[in-house]
Amino acid sequence: MTIALVLSGGIGARVGGNIPKQYINAGGRMIITYCLEMFADHPKVDGIWIVAAPDHREDIINECRRCGIDEGAIKGFSTPGNTRQLSILNGLRDIDAYTRPSQAEDPVVIIHDAARPNLKADFLDRCLDAIEGYDGVMPAIPMKDTVYQSLDGKSIDALLDRSVIYAGQAPELYRLGTYLKACERLAPDEILKINGSTEPAVLAGLKVAMIPGDESNYKVTTKEDLERFIHECTGSV
Repeated sequence: MTIALVLSGGIGARVGGNIPKQYINAGGRMIITYCLEMFADHPKVDGIWIVAAPDHREDIINECRRCGIDEGAIKGFSTPGNTRQLSILNGLRDIDAYTRPSQAEDPVVIIHDAARPNLKADFLDRCLDAIEGYDGVMPAIPMKDTVYQSLDGKSIDALLDRSVIYAGQAPELYRLGTYLKACERLAPDEILKINGSTEPAVLAGLKVAMIPGDESNYKVTTKEDLERFIHECTGSV
């Protein structure tokens, strides 16, 4: 079984505006619906679970109906946590409870940001193929620019070797039970310091495959990202 866990609990402060970025209209529809449609239509995805605040859930379902997205693909919702990783943990626990009666083997969970609207089915296929023999999969982009370290943000302390540095992307895929245990092993103060979904897996010594990412699969984080995506949707300047 494969379940997509879509993270939609963020407030999108860097974009600005009155609503979180994933609910902004772009190309005539909410940004979140682009990834939801891809997951709903994908033959290897058995369902979608969404981390979203209660006051946005009905809007998500209504928007799916309006866009012709199969609302039956959405199996449930989870409550956002105070951090991204706590939101993931809430979702993992709920998906585990949902899938446990039918678990013949450890399900695969696909962790994806609602604000990454450009995920393509063929790229997801590559992620799903790569998890064979691994506990998880992380797409990554090699660093193109020269990378420096600055401890105070004012002066350069070191030049880093960009040939061994990569920028992580989403979706990140994990064996549900294995990854859930890795997250639950973290102390309450440790999980608050987690910056990336793969960090708990690395700390637990899990075997995580790294595959080439897709530069078009960017996250709408800033106002400039939003303008770029709207331009891509509409062709407007």
